[in-house]
Amino acid sequence: MQRRPVVTRISDAIAEDLEGRILEGSLKPGDRLHGERELAVELGVSRPSLREAIQKLVSKGLLTTRHGGGTFVTDRLEAPFVDPWQQMLDGHPMLQNDLLEFRHMLEGQAAFLAAERATDADIKRLDAAYEALGRFYDSDDFEHCIDADVAFHQAIAEAAHNVLIGHVTASLLRVIHGHISRNLEHLYARPQRWGKLQAQHHAVWSAIRERRALDAAKAARAHIEFVMQSMADSAKEEARRHIARRRLGTGS
Repeated sequence: MQRRPVVTRISDAIAEDLEGRILEGSLKPGDRLHGERELAVELGVSRPSLREAIQKLVSKGLLTTRHGGGTFVTDRLEAPFVDPWQQMLDGHPMLQNDLLEFRHMLEGQAAFLAAERATDADIKRLDAAYEALGRFYDSDDFEHCIDADVAFHQAIAEAAHNVLIGHVTASLLRVIHGHISRNLEHLYARPQRWGKLQAQHHAVWSAIRERRALDAAKAARAHIEFVMQSMADSAKEEARRHIARRRLGTGS
């Protein structure tokens, strides 16, 4: 007996395409999909097939629709990691060092793979992220500086062309967002260290652009080691200030 050929439904193919874009990071949490008519033309499909595909991804929890407001990518791939670890980190500060050790391994490998695999488009995006980071380093706008720092590291992770590295890096950076903010403020108050931070980002960026994979990994790990040390120094300084204030308050 001959087997019947497997017929792929158009809506399944569309859903697979959109799901692939979410996995690779082309569509990120919070992104709004193009309007139904525009997206149907872009994909070369009918609107009913597109509607069915979107519903499939809504059922999976990857998309959400808002009445009259469009269709958006959810954070389902990141939230299960971010939410519990963010709460644990707040309650157990000692986890901060463990997360940085994990980031040390992750970002070293990401930089290595990015140097080997980055396309011209990846390098162009990395250049833009590095340029934006440089602009905010010269300002007092810490909120945008934090965002630019995160965007730079995420651009490296996605240039590695490993889906898990991209999503885990995004999740990890969300978890430690507050700690990144405090560390940048600590370093900004110390011009010599602030300059070292800029030099480290330059070393990672240039090594990736020049396809020096081992140097890129080494520079990325050195950067995280510097961050770990500076955050430890910041914690010690805060503890000393706390003790000094307490002594002042008690008169001892």
